[in-house]
Amino acid sequence: MPLWIRVFSALLFVSLQFGCSRTDSIQIAGSTTVLPVVSRAAEQFRMKHPNLNVIVNAGGSGVGINQLGEGKVDIGMASRDITDVEIQKHPGVEFVTYTIGRDAVVAVVSSEVFDAGVQALSFQQIGQIYQGKITNWRELGGPVKDILVVDKERSRGTRHVFMKLVLGNKEADAPGADLVLGSNNEEQTAISQSDAAIGMLSHAWLNAEVKGLAIVLDDGAVVEPTLTSIVDGTFPISRDLFLLTNSEPSGMTRSFLDFIMSPEGQKIVEESGYVRIR
Repeated sequence: MPLWIRVFSALLFVSLQFGCSRTDSIQIAGSTTVLPVVSRAAEQFRMKHPNLNVIVNAGGSGVGINQLGEGKVDIGMASRDITDVEIQKHPGVEFVTYTIGRDAVVAVVSSEVFDAGVQALSFQQIGQIYQGKITNWRELGGPVKDILVVDKERSRGTRHVFMKLVLGNKEADAPGADLVLGSNNEEQTAISQSDAAIGMLSHAWLNAEVKGLAIVLDDGAVVEPTLTSIVDGTFPISRDLFLLTNSEPSGMTRSFLDFIMSPEGQKIVEESGYVRIR
């Protein structure tokens, strides 16, 4: 993972402030998956508009959607669809969604588990781990070690996408979980510091210590978590990445969105480890 992603991911609050008033600012909050793209885009956009103040907060997709609905931010970042409950919670808000890239959610394990031979699992096997039915890696041909199961907070977009496919319900309980974490950075750190963990992460957060598992499909085919399989749609756990506004934006908010959708902005999407919008 590029150094700048590690730097941004370590921050729960990224602020590019240059002494401007609130009327000369853009407030953004939400998904930690989308955060690296928007943080770097904000930095480059500010270079074009030096009198602009761009403030980017993390917190997760649910935070971004709700803060947008409450009028606290101009743009929400999300790595999942808005739920009916969220729409009903903010009846006066016209949520407008902009797809800025594509990503895969990957079942990940500690490098020690991967190197010991567990490199591909089926949805059923992953589901049994999170349900607490499989508790030791030896049951899956791996080392004789108890599995450290890492779950995410329920409002997180990555969890919604993962659980919908693995357990059939984006709100599914995970009684086998040992840890419940929030940001991608927190989960990546926990898995890399363990020698027996499994979790769920955006494709862009894989590294030498956190390895992505291939998925064994019902017909026996094995699909690796690669950019190629995300682009061609063969990797089964993929999702779009979104920015959201309350009604059609104008002014600098509109300009910032146009920048991210431009070739220059889409290059940032690719450099962040995601797939650009064609």
